Amino acid sequence: MNRPACILWDWDNTLVDGWAAIQHGLNVTFREFGMPEWDRETVLARVRGSLRDTFPGMFGARWERARDVFYGAVRSCHLDVLSPMAGAAAAIEAAAALGPQGVISNKQGPLLRAEAAHLGWAVHFAALVGAGDAAADKPDAAPFAMALAACGIAPGPHVWYVGDTALDMQAARAAGCRAVLLGDAAHDGGVANAGPDVHFADGHALAAALASLARSPAPLET
Repeated sequence: MNRPACILWDWDNTLVDGWAAIQHGLNVTFREFGMPEWDRETVLARVRGSLRDTFPGMFGARWERARDVFYGAVRSCHLDVLSPMAGAAAAIEAAAALGPQGVISNKQGPLLRAEAAHLGWAVHFAALVGAGDAAADKPDAAPFAMALAACGIAPGPHVWYVGDTALDMQAARAAGCRAVLLGDAAHDGGVANAGPDVHFADGHALAAALASLARSPAPLET
């Protein structure tokens, strides 16, 4: 396993569990629009793209009203229900010894940055790029270019993008980065469906691997 020079992270279900707020926001919006509500399993299975990429198809011409309802509901509770994923803090600490870090998420940028600050994690990241911050959202390469510019690193296999879904693996490869899956992707068809370059069972396993890589010699500049 090659030592990374930079690690970029997905946010929800990779570093944090914020699904309760997302589910609440969706269901408040669905109620206003007379649509069936989603349970947690449905939210986990269906939420992938950013709001600006998915809400027009879900809500049609009134998608901007749906956006406002959703964000209002999420802002009312997201910090209260936010919790780190198992091993996430240790993985972030271990990654700090290897190079700069950033986050690329399809969560709205201000919400993402508020959550990172709430957890005391913002200091670890050279970039916190959320939906709406770049010209296009993940899986487009635009947010990766923004994050890597802030990190001072060019794209390549020396950059890991760690996420929990097949979309994350697709996005990593589109940006020229190594696709690293965290968890079993049971909500997204499993590990084989995600097709990662590297797979770790959980944050604790990833933290241990990163700590081991940090003890190995860094590659020589050529």
